[in-house]
Amino acid sequence: MKSKLTSLEKKWILYDVANSAFTMMVSTIIPIYFNQLGKQAGLSEVNYLAYWGYAISISTLIVAFLGPLLGAAADKGKKKKAIFAATIVLGAIGCAALGFVKEWLMFLIVFCIVKSVYSLSLVVYDSTLGDITTEERMDNVSSQGYAWGYIGSCVPFIACLLLVLNSDKIGLSQMTALSLALVITAVWWMGVSVPILRSYQQKYFLTGDEEKKNILQQLGISLRDIAKNKKVFYFLLAFFFYIDGVYTIIDMSTAYGSALGLGSTDMLLALLVTQFVAFPFAILFGKLSQKGMSEKLIMIAIAAYTGIAIFAYFMSASWQFWVLAIFVGMFQGGIQALSRSYFAKIIPAERSGEFFGFYDICGKGASVIGTTLMGLVYIETDTMRMYMKDRQLQKIWTSKTDGTWYPMTQIPPNMYKLDGFTWFDYIRPLSKDDIYEWRGKKNGTQLKNISRHVAPLQRIEGNEIKQESLE
Repeated sequence: MKSKLTSLEKKWILYDVANSAFTMMVSTIIPIYFNQLGKQAGLSEVNYLAYWGYAISISTLIVAFLGPLLGAAADKGKKKKAIFAATIVLGAIGCAALGFVKEWLMFLIVFCIVKSVYSLSLVVYDSTLGDITTEERMDNVSSQGYAWGYIGSCVPFIACLLLVLNSDKIGLSQMTALSLALVITAVWWMGVSVPILRSYQQKYFLTGDEEKKNILQQLGISLRDIAKNKKVFYFLLAFFFYIDGVYTIIDMSTAYGSALGLGSTDMLLALLVTQFVAFPFAILFGKLSQKGMSEKLIMIAIAAYTGIAIFAYFMSASWQFWVLAIFVGMFQGGIQALSRSYFAKIIPAERSGEFFGFYDICGKGASVIGTTLMGLVYIETDTMRMYMKDRQLQKIWTSKTDGTWYPMTQIPPNMYKLDGFTWFDYIRPLSKDDIYEWRGKKNGTQLKNISRHVAPLQRIEGNEIKQESLE
């Protein structure tokens, strides 16, 4: 089999390079920009995290609903190229527009739209794999796409990062630099997408009576076909569960790194290490798959991720996080690329759009489960970690063991304050001029003097700890 990539295959791979830049921004710079907007508007950190989570969830639900519909529409006639181009143009324009939005709520709305359009472009993009290459070359081409996407996304990201970090040296505010970073990403996304948009031609599409069916009818037929086709059904079921593990490790790595004491710079470098390691290993997986090993390679990657999760459970030092980043990079690209190409080989080519819509539902749906379970585990379990250096306590990290979480806007009125708590707002200084002015409490509102038990002293005699009360 000819291993050299064709011109069309290379252009198809370039879109992985184009869209991966936006993925990097979503993981790093875009949350920082939103945080700055929130701070300017007086948004608390709790609200910031909550609203950001809502935005991600909403965009996921939008894609889960629209993905199959858009895929089904793309399969009718030769509409796939037009729909693909529309998602790229709208996504790039929206990405650039994010840099000019200065109000946090409008920013979230635009972000939800851009994130949704970006994910929908991937639904169409993945479904074009059968049009640009042969079945026996799909694994290698898909792996090359992920590989070059990892390494290519670092080019605009590093440029944007240097711009933000050195904004004061070139006379720009940090917010202006962040805005320019979003524009640079949009230009990269659009510009690198041009080759595939100019050259792509749809080969497989619905014709005759199938084309005349409305989209909902077609989706119903596809669901019945998926249920009947055991190979497709069992793969989607397995994909739903194993890709959840992959996405959970990716999504929770930052939080896990923070718990281990890594700073933001170290975690950013670890992210870049993962990208660079993923590049050669994704290509390696593609080469090995040419020997008919794609199914075995997916199983190997799943086993590796199981080992990664077990290793993460026993991590206690920051250097182990770097080891984890390397191992994730080794298998991340391979399992994603081979899953995409394997699915493309077992589905009808003329209905690839709608089938990849269901594929995306499994991926997006699974991405919520792992992170939710991680959050519940942290809430419901008692975990305390103490970090020492040079025999001195640096930090204590612990999760909450008991309580109820409410969105800030939905806190019950009786839960705003502790039981018996009184807020003496009338005795607070109202301005700098009366900061030293004494204001007494109203009759009946004075604090009660409550005698408290004195904590016992501890002393060590031999190997025993004895307590002495001061009372």
